[in-house]
Amino acid sequence: MSNTIDINSVDEIVENKRIILFGLPWTFTKYYIKKDVITIDAGFLKKVEDDCYMYKVQDVELQRNFFQRLAGLGCVVCYTGDTTHPTLRIHNIKNSREVKEFILKYSEEARLKRRTINTLNISADDITDID
Repeated sequence: MSNTIDINSVDEIVENKRIILFGLPWTFTKYYIKKDVITIDAGFLKKVEDDCYMYKVQDVELQRNFFQRLAGLGCVVCYTGDTTHPTLRIHNIKNSREVKEFILKYSEEARLKRRTINTLNISADDITDID
């Protein structure tokens, strides 16, 4: 049985940040990735819950160092238009490639649904007419 996620058949992905300390998992961060929002629930004594709407995600990157590849983990980096997390890092999660694809797919769907469009300023006003 494979541990991969079928992004077309799932509505929500719940992942834990994984840190190993003396052979035991030691983390208090959980990531909830839904079709419309990414929620980070972090902390032990002081709990912080932070949300980023999918339509604000502009680009997604997968980072995996040598040890993460050996352990089957990865870090998904989302570049967003969000105020609190312009660069949202989802650290040390399993199925990182599938999570990245899930975020890419549903962030594009959310932008189309809200009719939000990301544009790039290429200084078109500096172009002079050829004629």
